[in-house]
Amino acid sequence: MPFDSTGKISFDHIYTEPDPRPFFTTLQRVGYDIPQRAKPYVAKLIDAHPAERPTLLDVGCSYGVNASLQRCATTIDEVYTHYTDPAVLAMSRDELLEADRARITDTSAARFYGLDSSAPALAYALSAGFLDETIHADFERDDPDSAQSALLEDVDLVVSTGAVGYVTEKTITRIARGARPWMAHFVLRMFSYAPVADSLASLGYETAEVDGVFRQRSFASEEEQAQIIGNLTAAGVDPTGLESEGSLYARLYVSQPAGAAVDLAALLGAVSPREEG
Repeated sequence: MPFDSTGKISFDHIYTEPDPRPFFTTLQRVGYDIPQRAKPYVAKLIDAHPAERPTLLDVGCSYGVNASLQRCATTIDEVYTHYTDPAVLAMSRDELLEADRARITDTSAARFYGLDSSAPALAYALSAGFLDETIHADFERDDPDSAQSALLEDVDLVVSTGAVGYVTEKTITRIARGARPWMAHFVLRMFSYAPVADSLASLGYETAEVDGVFRQRSFASEEEQAQIIGNLTAAGVDPTGLESEGSLYARLYVSQPAGAAVDLAALLGAVSPREEG
């Protein structure tokens, strides 16, 4: 597979298929599990928000992975088992959609919106019932249109589990301008969250980091590992004991209006399990 501009292997081809089977078949090979590590933190954010049924926007949601982990009461390993089962691989797309709708056990805790540049991934997640609304847009380039702005006004919480670094402060501040939602972003250590935090500060946000590090996935090759370690070293980030051992790691940042980010970070810091690295 080719490398992208960040030095990582490019998985772009798996985000545009009509259903998520190629996505999960490919990512299982590299042990992609940050949605599972994020799951208890997303649940805690939902529980902590004062809205009775908050609306959560997942930035870079692809096939609604984070929403499905919440709504289907499942784990990422069970998701991999599901989508790589030979019987499931043999299903038509319509049969797979029916099977996925049947996996949903709870839609009461939150409403889930998804933002992504992949129309096929969004369409599947919406049809399967993982997402309630979708926003197909590139906010790096464009301001939200009137329909997208109306959806963003509904948003109480924003999460991402790997989008920041590919999307920048341009996207995040365009999301934040309307309803001033709480935010929690899992950001690979090779990327700086500072530009996002600085831009959000101009909108009245405070940012804090949650203790710990979070494994994202294994490196796909020694070449990828060498490139990423080189990028980390150049950025002054020590890879010893983390990326040097064969996996990509992320940090968790929370941004919240009204000076409450430190309290929110402390609340999330008490979530278990947390990987300390």
